[in-house]
Amino acid sequence: MQRNINVRVKGGLHARPIAELVRLSRAFRADIEILHDGRVALTRSSMKLLMLGVKEGQTVTLRGRGDDTQTAMDQICRFLDGAQAQATPPAKPAIAASDGLAIGPAFHFVQPRVHPEPDYVEACAVESELRRLQGAAARLTARIRADAACTAHAGTRQILQALSDLAEDTEWLDTLAGRVRAGMSSVAAVQQTGTENARQIAALDDPYASARAEDMRSVAHLMALELQGQKPLTLNAAPDGAIIVADELPALDIGNTDLARLGGIVCMKGAVTSHAAIIARAYGVPAVFGAEALRDRLCAAHRIAIDGARGLVIPDPDAATEQQFADAAQAAQKDAADLLRFRDVAPQTPAGHAITVAANLGSVAELDRACAAGAMGVGLFRTELMFIDAAGPPAEDDQYQVYSAILARFPEHPVIIRTLDIGADKPLRGLTATAEENPALGVRGIRLCLSRPDVFKPQLRALLRAAPHGHLKVMLPMVSDLSELRATRDLIDQCRTELTHEGTAHGTFDLGIMVETPAAVLTADLLAQEAAFFSIGTNDLTQYLMAADRLNPNVAQLCRADHPSVLAAIKAVCAAASRHGIWVGICGEAAADPALVPLFIAAGVTELSMSPGAIARVKRQICGLEGL
Repeated sequence: MQRNINVRVKGGLHARPIAELVRLSRAFRADIEILHDGRVALTRSSMKLLMLGVKEGQTVTLRGRGDDTQTAMDQICRFLDGAQAQATPPAKPAIAASDGLAIGPAFHFVQPRVHPEPDYVEACAVESELRRLQGAAARLTARIRADAACTAHAGTRQILQALSDLAEDTEWLDTLAGRVRAGMSSVAAVQQTGTENARQIAALDDPYASARAEDMRSVAHLMALELQGQKPLTLNAAPDGAIIVADELPALDIGNTDLARLGGIVCMKGAVTSHAAIIARAYGVPAVFGAEALRDRLCAAHRIAIDGARGLVIPDPDAATEQQFADAAQAAQKDAADLLRFRDVAPQTPAGHAITVAANLGSVAELDRACAAGAMGVGLFRTELMFIDAAGPPAEDDQYQVYSAILARFPEHPVIIRTLDIGADKPLRGLTATAEENPALGVRGIRLCLSRPDVFKPQLRALLRAAPHGHLKVMLPMVSDLSELRATRDLIDQCRTELTHEGTAHGTFDLGIMVETPAAVLTADLLAQEAAFFSIGTNDLTQYLMAADRLNPNVAQLCRADHPSVLAAIKAVCAAASRHGIWVGICGEAAADPALVPLFIAAGVTELSMSPGAIARVKRQICGLEGL
């Protein structure tokens, strides 16, 4: 690929713009060359660029190759065209991934690129290529395990252990070996298979599932580097207080780094459910993801200010902004000190109504943060992430260990575990059916579980076995008919009988449902007669009531939990629950919305479950709710 561009950088390519161009270029997996007056320089080489002597107004030729060539050429052309001098907003909201304020030097984290290799090998080289692949896979897995063993933080260690399972997954390795036996080079097999798997995962209609795509990309890239004997970059190379700038930051890249010494993290991609976000929150490091719109300025930045709570990123802040952040940080410290008073508080409204404030969790790795935040148990534990990280249905014993570990951390409080919530809208390899025309209305949640007792029963058995270790409650997702609750109870009875005959210790648990379908709202009186509790999933309930896809930005204005129809549904569910003597909780994102908390409590909700970072603030709000 080749382009001609007139250089409009003020003063031409002298030291400062060259430094910015080098930083920009290092963000891409591509080799971009500038040709001028018979000389050639890579845009990653400061010395060679300086020797080109390019002046403002002169025309140069860009030539590129590599995975990111198109994007890199576009960005570098804009830079050379003087786009960096155009007025841009000082800050732009992205994804708030981990709370906190930070200002510090930018550390541009870019893994080495894989050197080009032939896609195919001669037939006589297949066996040696197989040995090369097997050796690289073994070394990578050993390194991940070593990092896990050296990591002091329990949550990070568990994530790395899960990723080592992904690196040595049998299906993954068999696919690679099969392609090498067919004549493909090991590097090409790893890159092609990794790209295919990551693309499939990223397409899932579920943030906890799709966030695993970055793990797959990371495993593939690190294995390709291992095949070539290249040493990957680690965050240990970053100075204390640095703001990490990366395209994305999989847990494998974090390794055994002590994140607490870093200032913050900014990623162009990523989600709040990614492993990097989970680890950042566990260490209390401010993080903002999804900053793609600021890529140009971030890649050229020397210093960065971020507000992890609001999703704000400010490249190269001016003196006034630095002062604003300093003032805000001081105010945040005072507020955090005040919130500490509520860590161990069991909140009551001034009128004496007790409210449980629990945590929403997606993995055992988040337990430390939930406990530190003062969570009164777990209001929602999403079990599907455990299935995804295991690349298939985890064994009953493995599930039992996870459920028992969660219960052990909250001996005085209830732990609500949601049964597997997957379907064609968020498929899982080997479990879900073929694609459906409208997966959000198809075989998902409890519907799929009841159709696959071979998967559902091991989970129910594991839950029964874990029950004696604490106050376990189990809830069923996507219930729309009373028959689904009854059918599940029949399966539980079967599991209990089996465990008794085997002589395996087990207990009992309350069985409740998630209210997230209009059918469940309209038949709440019937369901309340047999369910032990209701937990309202405001995300899906809003989506179905408003007939508006919550992931579609074109109808985002309709997906509001404060819409009168949603609030009326919640009131109706609470009234039905009250008539039959059961309690109601809310486990959707709206549970932590300061504007909605008073309305929920007034409607009769007695449990709110949310991200750990919001727990103390909501407790404080509840204690000050006059009139409730």
